[in-house]
Amino acid sequence: MNNRFFKVRFYATEVYQGKRKTSYTVRWSVNGNRHGQSFATNALAESFRATLLVAANNGEPFDPGTGLPVSHTPPAAEATWYEFALQYVDMKWPRISANNRKNTAKALTKATLALLRTDPPDRFDPVEVRRALREYAFNKHRRDEAPPETRVILAWIARNSLPMSAWEDAKRVDRVLHALDTLLDGSRAAASSTKRERRILNVVMKYAVRQQVLTANPLPKGKDNDTTAKVTSAVDRRSLLNPTQVAGLLAWIADRPRTGHHLQAFFATLYYAGLRPEEAVALRVDVATLPADGWGELIVHTAEPEVGSRWTDDGQVHETRHLKGRAEGDTRVVPAHPALVATLRDLIKEDGLKPGDLLFPGEKGGLLAGSVFRRAWNKARKAVLPPHAHASPTGKRVYDLRHTCLTTWLNNGVPPAQVAAWAGNSVPVLLSTYARCVTGQVAELQQRVEGPQRLPETSPTQTGPPRNSGRTSGRTAATSRPQPGLPAVLRGPSPGRARRPNR
Repeated sequence: MNNRFFKVRFYATEVYQGKRKTSYTVRWSVNGNRHGQSFATNALAESFRATLLVAANNGEPFDPGTGLPVSHTPPAAEATWYEFALQYVDMKWPRISANNRKNTAKALTKATLALLRTDPPDRFDPVEVRRALREYAFNKHRRDEAPPETRVILAWIARNSLPMSAWEDAKRVDRVLHALDTLLDGSRAAASSTKRERRILNVVMKYAVRQQVLTANPLPKGKDNDTTAKVTSAVDRRSLLNPTQVAGLLAWIADRPRTGHHLQAFFATLYYAGLRPEEAVALRVDVATLPADGWGELIVHTAEPEVGSRWTDDGQVHETRHLKGRAEGDTRVVPAHPALVATLRDLIKEDGLKPGDLLFPGEKGGLLAGSVFRRAWNKARKAVLPPHAHASPTGKRVYDLRHTCLTTWLNNGVPPAQVAAWAGNSVPVLLSTYARCVTGQVAELQQRVEGPQRLPETSPTQTGPPRNSGRTSGRTAATSRPQPGLPAVLRGPSPGRARRPNR
């Protein structure tokens, strides 16, 4: 334990006699820091004072922050935030994905820097301080591999980290939340990143409550916690590609030397089948049913997200995962457009691929690297799209090919439940993501409601329902003001009642 002392001094119990009640305050100091605690009766005060005296006589160290002996110190004051964060990482490491490990390290890094007694000294580069925490302290696999200069930084952070009781201070909590919202240069972080890191920190706080380190989750709830910019999951219609643009991009990529035909087939799979990039790179020959004519199908059962070798258990750049949002071992059958079937058949024949081989291998035979297909896509956009389209969000991300595919299915009448099943989404997520991109059906929908919404014609003197309705009105033209064009149910209150004269 840090900052614990044996120098304890006791003072006489103070008695305060008020009009309604009398209080008794025990006074003592730890290493010069005065403390006090009030009680309603003298017996309670003397009992508490005797407990402190016994602890001091037994040589028990006292905490200067709380003023209590170690046996009475609350759990939140026992460990520093840095110690608790390391404990949380070690507990969570085998249970979460590599990408989640990386995001957790980023969130804990910002929180740790906000929970220091003082700012790091000038001799430490701010970038290196964050790197030391993110890449080593909160990475269970690399913690013991930290270089000497990194160990110096981490040792200083360990000495200057505040205790867990700092979470009981609302100002400290606000400082942590502000740190999550801010980048190193002082600019505001992306709203999606802030919300993700707040969710991670909320899980950390719940773990602290379960471990009885904290009595309650200190993070604000509900609207009090909704201080970040709004995050929308809806796809921007400007990012979608039209068939002419896709044809030009695929043709340009196919002309690239060595790997052009691989990448062209890879991007065609995203456009025609709507796969996620991490699902497409994991496809193998034996999961594709490719008839000589007509539609085929792809059985998707594995994803290979690229997260970096520092965060995976086997040291590989990609991590083998089950499908997003599905149980482990679950599969998804996706239809393959006839044009995609022909493209994949040509690829398998040209490269002599066998069952079990990757459909889109990298240049060295392993998984296709994200940096490779992203670089090729960016070059194709610059070469094919006109300047104004290249500067716009049109196809800016490889993922926009999937968005274009799913939008095409929805716009051409495929039921949302079927699209969701093919895409690997839930129906609510699918609709909230692509509702703004559904087009081409407005004219038909307008025609459906045009007749039912048309109002019946009425004469200027008619005050009730149409005469052919078989009903009669109790009003007369003298007592009811006509409202041409509106049926009775849409009119305002009857003006037949006498009004008070203006005063």
